[in-house]
Amino acid sequence: MKNLNAKQKQWLITLHVAFSAIWFGTALSMIVIALMNQNTTNGDELHAINSIMQLLDDVVIIPSAFFSLLSGGLICWLTVWGFFKHYWVIAKWVATVTLIVTGSAWLGPWTNAMTAISAEDRLQALQNPLYVFDQKAVLIGGIIQTSCLLFIIAISFVKPWGKRAAKTQTQA
Repeated sequence: MKNLNAKQKQWLITLHVAFSAIWFGTALSMIVIALMNQNTTNGDELHAINSIMQLLDDVVIIPSAFFSLLSGGLICWLTVWGFFKHYWVIAKWVATVTLIVTGSAWLGPWTNAMTAISAEDRLQALQNPLYVFDQKAVLIGGIIQTSCLLFIIAISFVKPWGKRAAKTQTQA
């Protein structure tokens, strides 16, 4: 496939940065919301906070993470950067896929469980050991995930570790 021209590359990078920023900003917002969730004294408020977190996860985080991965893949495929030419690109791929998998395997289900428990138990959810575990896990996992996203953003600008050495073919 043909490489992108300069204007197309700029638009694709702009989309990639936008999706990544939306993912990071929403993840950061969810940490703040999770912190608020710890001081709730009203069952309806507790459920509303959990519902908002679930909505942000389903409607903003999941699509922005997917489109960040997709746009990053297109950038690698359609530009000279490639998928495996630079260590920083490889690190971004590994970190992004890891965050999407861990978010899908743990953070999303924990958020869904918190919402379901608080919908049924309201304020009594705070006495439920599963809810308390999920609440702490979402907060700690969210902090870890957001820190990793910040690391990915940083290496996007710093581009550390340089280019991988090209393999030379030996003559037989």
